[in-house]
Amino acid sequence: MLQGPHGPFFRQLCGMLRKAGAEVWRVGFNRGDEVFAGRDGYIAYSGKSEDWPATCGEIFDAKGITDLVLYGDSRPVHATAIAAARDRGISVHVFEEGYLRPYWATYERDGSNGNSRLMSMPLAAMRTALERSEMELPKAPAHWGDMREHVFYGALYHFFVMAMNGRYRNFRPHRDLTVAQEFRLHLRRLLMMPVHRLERWAATARVRFGGFPYHLVLMQLEHDASFRAHSDFASMTDFVTLCLDGFAAGAPRHHHIVFKAHPLEDGRTAVASTIRDTARRLGVADRVHFVRGGKLARLLDGARSAVTVNSTAGQQVLWRGLPLRAFGRAVYGKSEFVSSQPLPDFFAAPRRPDQRAYRDYRHYLLETSQIPGGFYSARGRRYLMRQAVDMILAAEDPYDALLSGKAAPRQQLVAVE
Repeated sequence: MLQGPHGPFFRQLCGMLRKAGAEVWRVGFNRGDEVFAGRDGYIAYSGKSEDWPATCGEIFDAKGITDLVLYGDSRPVHATAIAAARDRGISVHVFEEGYLRPYWATYERDGSNGNSRLMSMPLAAMRTALERSEMELPKAPAHWGDMREHVFYGALYHFFVMAMNGRYRNFRPHRDLTVAQEFRLHLRRLLMMPVHRLERWAATARVRFGGFPYHLVLMQLEHDASFRAHSDFASMTDFVTLCLDGFAAGAPRHHHIVFKAHPLEDGRTAVASTIRDTARRLGVADRVHFVRGGKLARLLDGARSAVTVNSTAGQQVLWRGLPLRAFGRAVYGKSEFVSSQPLPDFFAAPRRPDQRAYRDYRHYLLETSQIPGGFYSARGRRYLMRQAVDMILAAEDPYDALLSGKAAPRQQLVAVE
């Protein structure tokens, strides 16, 4: 096992795998990894990044590794390990934030997001696999879930790396900021939550009670792996500019546009000022709004359409039958329900999705790669642990298991509004 989500989930997963009879080793690259990993089977890597490929291969060979488990497949140390694992015929298990978050987490083999098997899987194949299933689809959840725990564990992790990392002097974060900068951003996010809540309430109220038609832009974190690895944008500024140019050129004059920031947006990029300055330049400032995080459902319920790069929040858009324009590579980027219109045309007359097709797609995800639960809250981890270990130990990945009739029945997780 390599790096997991911030917090104790991977340590608990290691413990359950050992109870199942597996021998488990955990490689850590900094003090945060070490603290959350515990001592059993822990391997500290304190070497230089350029030496990691050779060391990774040596660990695989010396320990007789059969399976590699990690969170996300895009960060450099993980991509290197995946390549070495494939050369040796080692199974790769990837956990990721839920494609249908917040009440689900994703488990796949070989790759996730733009590297997922879903990218090349036609809808007809999904429908064939579902022929024996009559699962009732739960409603799209209205809020993030374990946000406070997510932010808390992120701040704690970066504190350990910043203050106690003497053993790992060669460690370099996979993001552009220093560890100290990451910690300060996480801490500031925690401290500013009450202020941001008030700002969000006021901005949301202006949109919900404004009486105007509006289009919603689902923003992402500029440092997010999906944005960086599976889109052609160099920055969120480029995406904001594209959206505002398309809106100014094509949207009816009485329509507005609402930019909704990612719930974990921490101010490392000046998205709010970029939106404000670009809107003024285009002469549409009176029709442009910015909402800092919050519940997506409240804004979606009144929206005419939505635009994103490849945010998983696009799934909630499609669940409601709203038109969606996506510019990055996303697992839901199927022609049956995602528009390919030029953006001015989309804002003028957006094409609605084939909602029957999307319901089948969503049904397929819930029967395969989406596990009820979450990484950060104790309750969410309890749900995950009930199925995650058996899925890792299964001979088939979740997609093949459904087709062969060997997929385990899924828990129904009730979304509390």
